[in-house]
Formats: sequence, C-alpha cells, structure tokens
Amino acid sequence: MGRVEAKKKTKEETLYKKGFQLFVDRGFAKTTISDIAKSSGLAKGTFYLYFKDKYDLRDKLIVRESRVVLMQAWDNLQQHPVEGFESKMFSLIDYIISYLAKNTMILKFINKNLSWGIFEQALEASDPEQAKEIFNKLIGMMEEDRIRCERPDLMMFTIFELVSSSTYSCILNEKPVRMEEYMPYLHKSIHHIILAYTEDA
Repeated sequence: MGRVEAKKKTKEETLYKKGFQLFVDRGFAKTTISDIAKSSGLAKGTFYLYFKDKYDLRDKLIVRESRVVLMQAWDNLQQHPVEGFESKMFSLIDYIISYLAKNTMILKFINKNLSWGIFEQALEASDPEQAKEIFNKLIGMMEEDRIRCERPDLMMFTIFELVSSSTYSCILNEKPVRMEEYMPYLHKSIHHIILAYTEDA
C-alpha cells in the first residue's frame, strides 16, 4: 500500500472510530456529519469522500461490528465442535450473546440499530463476498446435518430478530429477567423456530 492509499485508509478508519463513539455516546439522531468530521480532525467535505451520508456510515459500522462478532463465533465453533445443526446454532448464538454481554458499548450500538434487513442489505452493498461467506457457512451447517429448509433467509431473520431484541433488553435492562435466566427460554424458542422452518431429510 502506497503512502497516499495508507493516508486515505487512516482517515477512513478515523471516521469509523469517531462515528461509532459519537453514535453510542450521543445517539444516532443527535449526531451530525459535522460532529463526526470535527471529532475526526477532518473537513466536513472529507466525510463525503468515504460515505454518502451518516446512514451509510451507520450501516457500514453495523456490518463491520456484526461481522467481527459472527466470525469470532464461527471460529469458536470450529475450535469447539458440536454435533447437530441445532446445537451448532446454540453455540453460535451463545457465543454472540456472551461477547455482547462483555462489550455493552457494541451491544448498545448494534442491537439498537440492527435488524436482519439492514444487516443483509448493508453487507451485500459493502461486500457481496462477505455476505455470501456468512450465509454459505450457515447453509453449510444445514447440509452437513442433512437439514432441509425451504427459506433459510426467513429462518435466520426470525432467529436474528428474536436474539437481537431479547439480548438488548435482558443484558442492558435486566428486563423482564436477567440474560442468564432467560437463556433456557431463548433456546426453547429457537428450537421451535428451527422446527417450524426445517424438516429432516
């Protein structure tokens, strides 16, 4: 990477970092592009060299942070393999919840802004190959265990939305109960979602 490209990359990373901090501290609605540029030590016009608007920055941040969590959960599953599609899903979800419980700053940002639709659209727009990589890993788990699912996208949407909303409420607000108390019920709910969308080959 040349000096010019390295400098551009540094500016982009600074905008990501400062944007993330401001979105978490002030909230997305109260954060302006001018705030992000000023906090980054850059001119406002520089922001538009990297992002269309603050929504574009937010969605790309969601992708970056979500992908880190998802890929770490996947790596953990490879290091501690379990048998069966449902057990693999529990492993992934439990790791993600544990990660977010330890990183509440990321939890506040991701879960408050995240839906499967935003994540899917932003991921495909920023890097179609990453979108395929994550989705194909999930499909691969089904194929390994000979699980048939007509609409895996809808199943993931349903699980994703459930985990997202319940994790945010139980970890940050401890409502209706603490996450530890809710986990067995979350597993039961995911079990029935999987049954509703799949059938053994």
